[in-house]
Amino acid sequence: MTELEIAWPTIESRDDPGRNDPGWDSAAGRPGWDDEGDRRDGFVGVVQTFDERVDRWFEPLRGAPSLDGMAKLITGLGDHGLMWTATTIWRARHSGPERARAVRALAIAGVESSIVNRMLKSVVGRSRPDRAGLRLTEGGIPVREPTTSSFPSGHTLAAFCAATVMSQRHDRAGNAILFTSAALVGVSRLHLRAHHASDVLGGAAIGAALGLMGRRLV
Repeated sequence: MTELEIAWPTIESRDDPGRNDPGWDSAAGRPGWDDEGDRRDGFVGVVQTFDERVDRWFEPLRGAPSLDGMAKLITGLGDHGLMWTATTIWRARHSGPERARAVRALAIAGVESSIVNRMLKSVVGRSRPDRAGLRLTEGGIPVREPTTSSFPSGHTLAAFCAATVMSQRHDRAGNAILFTSAALVGVSRLHLRAHHASDVLGGAAIGAALGLMGRRLV
């Protein structure tokens, strides 16, 4: 599938254009900063400014053992749908139509999010944030080093897709837990600087949209 050419924003410093810019993809020839100055005009500039600002919000929180450990734990639970498998098991604890619905919801969310996530990553090909100098507490739960395209956040997309498909109209408490869990997955990805903030927001929106479509099949 042909890779879409987009000058994606980064959270790199514009004072040092010679640094290893995470927005530069040498294979595709996408620029981060060019010789004429930074690209802060239009939509790309707005997204870049937003990403940088959100990353600065998280910076004072990084390095705190409790917060770092929590972010690693939540990201780990989001890996391979572990969190949503556990939710399905809980909701399927009683036999009958509710069990069948819970299993169908998990299957639909898993298939939808996996296919769409892989497709978008292969098309967009956005570079990950620069993690050089990232201050995180060593040890604890190991976190997989991201190697795929940054957009969208696959963890967040899958989380919101699953939460939307599994939500039930008259279960406000359960729905609150589902969507709070999904939001925490997205926050954990930002804390670990695995994604740009716009990757997480995009993943949440796409996941919720997929979930709404998937609910028709449950």
